[in-house]
Amino acid sequence: MNRLSRIFPKVDPFSLQTRLTIGVATFSALGLASLASWTSWKMQEILIDSHKENIKQIALRLPRDIEIYNDMLPVEIALQKAIDNRSDSNILLWVKSVDAKIIAKSTNFNLVSPSHVTELTSLSKMPITAEVNLINGRYFILYGEELKLKGRYLGKLSIVKDITNDQTMFIAMVKSLTVASILVIIIISLIIAIYIQRSLQPLRHISQMTAAIKPENLAETKVDLSNAPSEVKDLAKTVNMMLSRLSQAWEKERQFTSNISHELRTPLTIIYGYLQSMLRRKQNLTEIQLEVLETAASETENTIHILEELLDLARADSGYLRFNLGTYRINDLVNEAVEMAVKNSSRQIEIEVESDPIMVKVDHQYFIQVLLNLIDNGVKYSDPDTKITIKLKRSENKGIIQVCDRGHGITLQHQSRIFDRFYRIDEARTRSAGSTGLGLSIVKTLVEGMGGNVTVSSQVGEGSVFTVSLPRLPDNTSDN
Repeated sequence: MNRLSRIFPKVDPFSLQTRLTIGVATFSALGLASLASWTSWKMQEILIDSHKENIKQIALRLPRDIEIYNDMLPVEIALQKAIDNRSDSNILLWVKSVDAKIIAKSTNFNLVSPSHVTELTSLSKMPITAEVNLINGRYFILYGEELKLKGRYLGKLSIVKDITNDQTMFIAMVKSLTVASILVIIIISLIIAIYIQRSLQPLRHISQMTAAIKPENLAETKVDLSNAPSEVKDLAKTVNMMLSRLSQAWEKERQFTSNISHELRTPLTIIYGYLQSMLRRKQNLTEIQLEVLETAASETENTIHILEELLDLARADSGYLRFNLGTYRINDLVNEAVEMAVKNSSRQIEIEVESDPIMVKVDHQYFIQVLLNLIDNGVKYSDPDTKITIKLKRSENKGIIQVCDRGHGITLQHQSRIFDRFYRIDEARTRSAGSTGLGLSIVKTLVEGMGGNVTVSSQVGEGSVFTVSLPRLPDNTSDN
C-alpha cells in the first residue's frame, strides 16, 4: 500500500500523466479486446464450419451409399442401412416421405433424451443451408434437402448434429480468455502508469525546482537533468536561460532602486531642510507663498519617506538588511508603539491582552516599525470615529498580535495581493490618504526577517484584521 502511494501519490484527472495513462491504457485495452474478440469469433467460425462441412459430406455421400446397398437390398432396407452407416452417437438422420411420415431414422443417436429426438424429428421445416440452433438448452446444426435415387424422389432428408459439448467447451474457453484479457489489461495499465510516471519525473523535478525559486536565489538556481530525455534537457536548458535573464533583470531593477534612492534622498533632504528654514521665517511670507511652501515641504517629506522604504526593501533583497535580535515582551513593545502612534493621530487605540506577558525574539526598531505601519494602515482606511484595537494572544508556540480596524474592508480578490509592492486597492483614495503602497510590503519583509509571518482577514463593510505571528520563547526567559 505504501509503495503504491509513493508511485501514485495523488490522482489529478487533469494532469498530463493521468491523460497519457488513460489514453494509452484505453487504446491498449481496445486493442487487446479487439484481438480477443476476433480470435474468439474466428475459432467459433472454424469450429462451426468444420461441423457444417461434415454434414454436407454426409448429405453428399448418402445417395451413393443407398444406391450401392439397393443393388443387393430393397430400397427401404438400403435406406436404413445407409443412414445407420453415416450416423453416430451425435449425428441424427431421418427421411420423411411426402406425407411427412418418417420412413428411416438413425438408431445409434443416444447423446440426448428421447424428448429431444422427438422434438427434432417433429420439425416441419429444415434449413437448406446448415445453421446452428439452440433447442432446449442444447446446440444443434440443422440441415435438410431432398433425397433422390436415380432421379426418383425418396423423401426429405434431415441431418442434425449435436455440438453441445464442443460449444460448451468453446464458451468456457472464451470466458477464460476474457478473464485473462482483463487481467492482462490491468497489468499493462499499471505498467504503463508506472512507466509514464517515471518518464514525467524530470518535468515534475523542473516544476518543483522552479516553484522553490525566490528572487534572492535566482542567480544560483540552475536546473540540472543529466539523465533526462533530450526534449526535457532542451526544456531545462531553456528554463536555465530564462532564469539567467530574470536574474539579470532582477539585479538591474534592485540596483536601480538602490541607486536612485541613494541619489535622490540627499538632494531631497537638502531641499526639505531649505523649505523648513523658509517656513520658520513665515512672517516674511505672503499667505499664498506660505501655502505653496507647506505643500512642497509635505510632498518632499512623503517622497523622502518613500525612498527610505525603497532602500529598506533594496537592502532586504540584497541580504544587507541586518536584524539586531533581542528578547522582549510583546506587551511592552505594543505599549511603546501605541504611545508613538497616539502622538501623531487623534484616533483611539485600544489594547486587549488575553494572556500573561509573551516573550519573543525580535529586532526592537523593526518591530516598532511593523506595528506603526499596521496602525497607520488601520487609521488611513477606517472612519475617524472608529477605534483601532490591538489584541495580544498566545498559541502553543506562537506570540500573536492582531491589529483590527472597522474600516471599509478588503475583498478576497485584493487580499492575495495586499502585501505586494506598490499595490493599491483604490488609487484615488490611497493617494489622498498618503499611502505609498509600500507599507504592508515593508511589514511582510520585516516580519519574515524576524522568523514570523503576517496574514490578513477581512470582510467588506466590517473591517480588517492583520495578524502577526512570531515564535514564542519560554515564559521564564529574561527580557532586555
